[in-house]
Amino acid sequence: MSALEGDWGAALDQQENELSGKVSKMAVKESVTPSVGRGRGRPKEGQSTAAVGVASQPVATPTTRDAVPEDGEEGGEKTMVADSSLFNHLLRTKLVDSKNTVEVQRKNPNSPLYSVKSFEELHLHPDLLKGVYGMGFNRPSKIQEQALPILLSDPPCNLIAQSQSGTGKTAAFVLAMLSRVDPSKHHPQVICLSPTFDLAQQTGNVLTHMAQYLSVNMVYAVRGSRVDARVERQEQIVMGTAGTMLDWVLKKKVIDAKKIKMFVLDEADVMIDQQGQQDQTIRIQRQLSKECQMVLFSATYNEEVMKFASMVIPDPVIMRLKRNEESLDNIKQFYVACTSEEAKFDALCNLYGVISIGQAMVFCHTKKSAGWLAGKMHQEGHAVALITGESTIEQRIAVLNRYREGKEKLLITTNLCARGIDVEQVTVVVNYDIPMDVHRQVDFETYLHRIGRTGRFGRSGLAINFVDGRRTMEMVKKIEEHFGRKISKMEIDDPDSIEQAVAS
Repeated sequence: MSALEGDWGAALDQQENELSGKVSKMAVKESVTPSVGRGRGRPKEGQSTAAVGVASQPVATPTTRDAVPEDGEEGGEKTMVADSSLFNHLLRTKLVDSKNTVEVQRKNPNSPLYSVKSFEELHLHPDLLKGVYGMGFNRPSKIQEQALPILLSDPPCNLIAQSQSGTGKTAAFVLAMLSRVDPSKHHPQVICLSPTFDLAQQTGNVLTHMAQYLSVNMVYAVRGSRVDARVERQEQIVMGTAGTMLDWVLKKKVIDAKKIKMFVLDEADVMIDQQGQQDQTIRIQRQLSKECQMVLFSATYNEEVMKFASMVIPDPVIMRLKRNEESLDNIKQFYVACTSEEAKFDALCNLYGVISIGQAMVFCHTKKSAGWLAGKMHQEGHAVALITGESTIEQRIAVLNRYREGKEKLLITTNLCARGIDVEQVTVVVNYDIPMDVHRQVDFETYLHRIGRTGRFGRSGLAINFVDGRRTMEMVKKIEEHFGRKISKMEIDDPDSIEQAVAS
């Protein structure tokens, strides 16, 4: 993750100090939608969230050419813990009906492969099966058909799995986590790591719904959580971020790593491809027993990360998608030629006025450019939402809830929302800035995650890329070549052209 510099870092540290001592703890068996508690007492429900709004004062036009992209949030866990409810129910009943072929690579190619067409075939605990059906799942998705028999195998089998967004990967590993837990034993048995606090809460929300009929408890290990050193946690599942989890295991010693049955890394390509979280994750992994099942899930893996993951995870089964199948078929991709920053803004305004169905997410390269764009749109009288790394967790949740409720049509953000943030009614994703890595090359994985915010749950989606020069046009061509998908030109100043593109 790129380091955030200047006053932002100081302000973040101050906020974290103010929020220190707030514990994120959940008793799954007590509530379908638990609240985050304060101190060591019971969780407080209905706590107020920070006021939401976009600054209306003029903001200087950002210069993004030499800016460092805002990526994840942790990097030493630069995240904040605040009193708030968990994110709303994000995993919907309709999943993408993927036609992609899942390639399974085994150490022993002669061993049989199993797949399931129904959840009954998995012989789940009746109360867990009841929770699965309660979430609206009638049958396993394609990735679940292949992954669940591996995840639930006896003896346990390690797994590295690639699954595109919206195909039920979170439900798959959450189901496996709950299957491995012995509710009669009151100590941590499963660790699940996420790159950010936001993603950890989303996974926790899925677990809450699926485990609502089980006597299983879960606790969040995130920055700011206060625990009594050397007093073992009684919750069976610990969900959190790498830095705090490492602290709980090695320093506070509230988790006995030798008792962990299952170790899950979600969005593993982000976590292990960044130096800080990679080192923290390895240190946790080294404390685990050889019998512990280790699982990595993500929508994408580059070859370097796959090589690392294969070295860290002993004898894994590897599930991958073919490269030309990584882009969702139900997302139409276009580009818009712009001559300047002002032309890009005008193009967004035109798009905002024409596309009336659903909602849109706009991705910018940096938090500065996102703030500038949100302020300028606000000045023009448009109702927009803004989420960047400068937003507190309270603000992010409040903004996302307002956006989900349709109170704002447009969400402007950075790569912070590129992964895992699901809003069912999003029909359009705009890459205001083409995603780049730290070497200023096109970031294919981030591009895929961004456009994956639309076209979810079987619906059609639209991805529009703003091109403001020869270099960004070359990036669009590289994206076409990488994914094997045509990105057509859209005439943004012609309403009929836009409507035709949406309808085609």
